[in-house]
Amino acid sequence: MRVSNRPAGTTNAATTNPSPACACGRLRRATRALTQLYDDLMAPAGLRITQFSLLRTLTRNGAMPINALASAQLLDRTALSRNLDPLVERGLVDIVPGSDGRVREVAITRKGSAALSAAEPHWTRAQREVERRIGAEKLDALIETLGELESLHPDNAPPPSRALPRTANRAQRHHAR
Repeated sequence: MRVSNRPAGTTNAATTNPSPACACGRLRRATRALTQLYDDLMAPAGLRITQFSLLRTLTRNGAMPINALASAQLLDRTALSRNLDPLVERGLVDIVPGSDGRVREVAITRKGSAALSAAEPHWTRAQREVERRIGAEKLDALIETLGELESLHPDNAPPPSRALPRTANRAQRHHAR
């Protein structure tokens, strides 16, 4: 028998008025599921989707300072290092001195370009599988929505607007944004 510490006749507000779903929590779970699908389908190429993404960024942009690569991927330096280290060990990327001796740059190697080319068909298969499961229209809408969500990152935020006085109510502050 379950015993409650609440007085008889009272209800728990959380059970009668559940809060709305947390966008961040749901997105993180969805991201883990999607990452696993891509990683599973890309396993024959020997690259994880995170590594594939880094190689594509380096191919598109050329050699980049480590901080610029982290920013482009919306990663902090620690997370970037976790993804770069195996690529460096496998000879798929090099970390080289930049034009300014204080800055190190990440560059894709020939071996990295070959690995990326070999992984492309596996990535395409994963992308098609997602499209098959959720539909092309939903996938297009998802990609558009994700672009909007990426703009929420502090590095992408517009400059702060003129603050309203504390006396302004919540609706006025929200409308001013």
